[in-house]
Amino acid sequence: MVVCVALFAATCSGGSAGAEQLHSPGFAAEFVAPLNDVIQALKEVLEDQIIHGTQVFDKEPTLTGAVAVDSTPLFAPWQGPGQAFYKIRKDAIAPRHFLESGDQGTIAIRYVVTSAGPDRTRIRIDAVYVENTRRRVHASDGTVESSEYKVIEGRVQAIELAEQEAADAKQRQESAELVKQTMILQREDETTRLAAAQSSVQDLEQRVSAMRHEVVRRVAAPGADIKAAPFRSAASLKTLAAYTEVVIVIVTAHWLGVETPDGQRGWLRVTQLESLP
Repeated sequence: MVVCVALFAATCSGGSAGAEQLHSPGFAAEFVAPLNDVIQALKEVLEDQIIHGTQVFDKEPTLTGAVAVDSTPLFAPWQGPGQAFYKIRKDAIAPRHFLESGDQGTIAIRYVVTSAGPDRTRIRIDAVYVENTRRRVHASDGTVESSEYKVIEGRVQAIELAEQEAADAKQRQESAELVKQTMILQREDETTRLAAAQSSVQDLEQRVSAMRHEVVRRVAAPGADIKAAPFRSAASLKTLAAYTEVVIVIVTAHWLGVETPDGQRGWLRVTQLESLP
C-alpha cells in the first residue's frame, strides 16, 4: 500500500570535472510495509536486468542489459538518510523518456530507501542518461522513475501476499495441531475413564466372587438329605446330589440353614458341605 507520492529534485553529476549539472525531476512514495520487505522487493528489481519505462528501438519495447552496481559516478555520493542502491545500463542509444537524449551513453537509476516507522518505508527514485562523448546529462521526464516504482510496488505486494499466505497457513497448521492435540487428550481421557470403569467392574466381580465364596457352598459327595430342622432325627425334605450349590442363610455350630437353587430351604450338617473350588 502507498500513502503518498511526490516529485522531488535531485542533483546529478556526469562524472567528470566539466560535466553538466542539473536538477532532475524524480519520484517519491511511501509504502505501508516494513523496510525489509521493500528492500527485498527492490533487490529483485535491481537484478531483473531491465530499465523500466524506456526503450531504444521501437521494435524492442523492453530495455534489457541493466546491472546492479554499488555506486556510479553519474550520481553524486549519497549523503542523506537511508540506503542508496543503483542500477545502470551502458551503451544505450538515445533512450526514450530522457529529455533531448541523443548519441550513445549510460542510463543510471538511484533508489533511496528510508524507514519511516515499523511498517512504513519511504522510497525515492532518480533516473538520468549521460552521453559517452559529450558527457551531457539528460534528465528523465519521470516515466522511468514511476515505471520502476510500479514494478517495485508489485513486488512488495507479492511479498506481503506471500507472507500473509504463510501466516494463514501457519495459523491453519496451528489450529489443526490444536484440534489434533485436543482429540488426543479426549482419547486419553476416554481411555482413562474406560480403564477406571473396567477396573471397577473387575473389583466388583472380585467382590461378588469373594462374597459368593463366603455364602455359597456345595454338597459334598456322595450327596445329602436336606432336613426340615437341625436334628439328625428331623424329617428329610429331599435328597441333594453331590456338588449341588446351596446358599447359606443361617449359621450354627454344627448345622447350616441353606436354600437350594429351586428355592427349597432346609438344614444340612456342616460336614456335608464344602467350599466352592
